[in-house]
Amino acid sequence: MRMTLAALLTTTLLAGSMSLSAADAPPKLQVLLIAGDDVGAHPWREMSEATREALVGSGKFDVRVCEDMLILESAAALKNYDLIFLTRFNTKGTLSDLGKENLLNYVKNGKGFAISHLASASFKEWDEFKKLCGRNWVMGTSGHGPRSVFKAKIVNKNHAITKGLEDFDADDELYAKLQGNFPINVLIEADSDWSKKTEPLAFTLEYGQGRVFHEAFGHDGKAILNPAVKKLIVQGCQWAATGKVE
Repeated sequence: MRMTLAALLTTTLLAGSMSLSAADAPPKLQVLLIAGDDVGAHPWREMSEATREALVGSGKFDVRVCEDMLILESAAALKNYDLIFLTRFNTKGTLSDLGKENLLNYVKNGKGFAISHLASASFKEWDEFKKLCGRNWVMGTSGHGPRSVFKAKIVNKNHAITKGLEDFDADDELYAKLQGNFPINVLIEADSDWSKKTEPLAFTLEYGQGRVFHEAFGHDGKAILNPAVKKLIVQGCQWAATGKVE
């Protein structure tokens, strides 16, 4: 009986300790990942699943995947999220005026926005979207050489997003000649054989009271699940959502 009572007491204390630890844990950041639709060369479902895996696997995020841009027409729905992450290149039409207004107000009012790979080519007629992205892919101007392994160089080692990151080898498309002259804070760059220039591949900017994280990696799941790219995505999204990385 004494052993049984001792075991019960130990179990109760452990359960109480675990409950306190769970209560002390910060709430997970809520992410709306907008996916679907892209050029045929991009396995967009694989890309969205890999991005979700990277975020959820960090233990810091809850992620809801939406394949319909109409979600942006509901300001009430957007209030539930700390970050909107756009991974799709929208080839079919554009956003309604309401959707455009809601997205801009969402970020202006202090929430986070993240964008990856070809998604910046969306909404080519919408000039304010280009400002929101900082740099954008322009069909017929932007481009890349064959997919290859290249050296991604950390150029801002003092930013929270690059904490713990060192120069790394990326197996991806090296995006080049992204367009725009808005002020950006470049975090990672690489030398392009295609453009013969050094190209920004990850950077941040502020938009109103909100924060934008833009990374050009992510041709497929393999590119996204590169450990360094995963870490970059996790820390970039945390920073965009909260302004810090923990």
